[in-house]
Amino acid sequence: MSGLLALLDDVAGIAKVAAASIDDVAGQAAKAGAKAAGAVIDDAAVTPKYVQGFAPARELPIIWRIAKGSFKNKLLYLLPVALLLSSFAPWAIAPLLMLGGAYLSFEGAEKIAHWLFPHPPDPQEAQAVPQNATHLEEQKASGAIKTDFILSAEIMTIALSEIPHSTIWIDAATLAVVAIGITVLVYGSVALIVKADDVGLLLAERGQFALTRRLGRGVVKAMPGVLKLLVIVGTAAMLWVGGSIVVHGLDQLGFGWPAHRIHDLAVAVAGTVPDPLRGAVRWLTTAAMDGLLGVALGLALIPVATKVLTPVWQRVVAMIPWKKVA
Repeated sequence: MSGLLALLDDVAGIAKVAAASIDDVAGQAAKAGAKAAGAVIDDAAVTPKYVQGFAPARELPIIWRIAKGSFKNKLLYLLPVALLLSSFAPWAIAPLLMLGGAYLSFEGAEKIAHWLFPHPPDPQEAQAVPQNATHLEEQKASGAIKTDFILSAEIMTIALSEIPHSTIWIDAATLAVVAIGITVLVYGSVALIVKADDVGLLLAERGQFALTRRLGRGVVKAMPGVLKLLVIVGTAAMLWVGGSIVVHGLDQLGFGWPAHRIHDLAVAVAGTVPDPLRGAVRWLTTAAMDGLLGVALGLALIPVATKVLTPVWQRVVAMIPWKKVA
């Protein structure tokens, strides 16, 4: 009997350790996911454009296909790489984060440049032969999954940098929870956004009450503005997070002047408002300064990307022997 009681006590102890580990994983995943907010918002803002122009019946299947590609990107490719970095090259995390921050800054600044100086339509594209729906869907989904890979890499690297190093199993479980949770959040939100106008139209046409029909018409009218606002918020989030990542990375590498100047300025601005507002004002000032740095960095990178990196990449791709011939 005493042996059975001892066994039960051991089982209870293991259960407590497991429960504590689950709590640790959940808590660490929540914190890491919050730090990746900028890339998450941008992911949600970018994805709806990939289903524009398709029949309503194809919108959710396309989103589900992109979501499956996102799961594969995060869990099969990026998670093992993140664990290898954490175990064998933790020194590389900060430079990789800065590279991702520079990419986010470039993407945000490029959107601003396109808004301010829109490019005229390409005559060759206007004369191009229309593609069939299946080929166009394949092309759009593949492009979305490639874009997701870049954003997912940034999300996973940010998450990895925020996780207190533990056993490899706890780190893997935490990253997996972040990957699954963020993917469900992003593509669930995208599905709701994309189908909101269809739901509004259904309410407007078939609502049993005047209030529901009015609500449906309001949703239909509001969705174009909501999509535009989402793009603006996503761009601002990219610039803020990109600039913040670069500033913190420089600080970790021993170049702390930008971080210290931004901190001092935020404290000075917060000191001009009443005490209850100081925390919010300090955060907003820091985010604004990080965002301005992101804009400056991104604008500086646009000519580098368009004049140097893109031509080099196109030449490399053209030299790949196994590239499919159209």
